[in-house]
Amino acid sequence: MSTIVRFFQDGGAFMYPILIVLIIGVAISIERWIYLTVSGTSNRALWKKIVPFLKAGNFQEAAQLTAKSKAAIGSILTYGLYRVKSARRRDDIEKAMEESLMEVLPRLEKRTHYIGTLANIATLLGLLGTIIGLINAFTAVSNANPADKADLLSASISVAMNTTAFGLMAAIPLLLVHAYLQTKTNGLVDSLEMASVKFLNAVTERQLKSVGA
Repeated sequence: MSTIVRFFQDGGAFMYPILIVLIIGVAISIERWIYLTVSGTSNRALWKKIVPFLKAGNFQEAAQLTAKSKAAIGSILTYGLYRVKSARRRDDIEKAMEESLMEVLPRLEKRTHYIGTLANIATLLGLLGTIIGLINAFTAVSNANPADKADLLSASISVAMNTTAFGLMAAIPLLLVHAYLQTKTNGLVDSLEMASVKFLNAVTERQLKSVGA
């Protein structure tokens, strides 16, 4: 612990903004992970409840169920289910569901891109801190005793490099988390699109049976 504290103190003033960036990035990451996890779980639970109604052709009861749900898939299917009553073509239902998906997507992708931006900011702050530290080091060495210049310069450079190291220590995990959340978001979007296709197929199949009967 004392080594970490000394490392942080030796880095200078730029260690604090990097730490703030890291804290904000971690907070956003945790919030996004919780939101996406809960959203995925609620989507799966709602889909399991709706499937029996779709197979039975009870679209009105399914619509009542989706309208009460706050899940992303509930919003999309509600658009489709209400469109089933008036639409004559599959394309009309599909367009209604695509419109709802466009409303849902921003909520799923919200704030995730900030994590990648914060990672870049942490790296740049680390480099800026090092450059300013080196400038101060060379300025101090120029006025020092010639015999002590080498030792003073090496010590000053070592301290200046702390900000770059800390900036990378903050940026690398944030980039990894950003990639993970992006993958998780894309998987969630794919599942919504897959559910939409299954819903459309179920509606089309039901309509064909009604025409055949």
